[in-house]
Amino acid sequence: MKILALEKETPGLTPDQFKPFLKAEAARAWELQQAGVIRELYFRPDEHTAVLILECDTVDEAQLFLDTLPLVREGLITFNLIPLAPYSGFARLFDKKGAFYCE
Repeated sequence: MKILALEKETPGLTPDQFKPFLKAEAARAWELQQAGVIRELYFRPDEHTAVLILECDTVDEAQLFLDTLPLVREGLITFNLIPLAPYSGFARLFDKKGAFYCE
């Protein structure tokens, strides 16, 4: 199952509070990427928060993996998790015999 993970920083923190953990955070994210858990990893340019696409069996499993990130462990960030399902709307383009049609 693909899961969208949107980072939320804990309010009231300063950048200096993050610095001691950033190298370990990058290392753990790389390990999760190599393990196939993190499929895509981005930053939002407007907020500089992370947006991840995860591949896990359940949302609970995704949370367990994210809990291993140092910034999560230290209480500096959390993630909103959104399970994703494949888009099924393309089926509307085909009749029951599989022929393409468009009105």
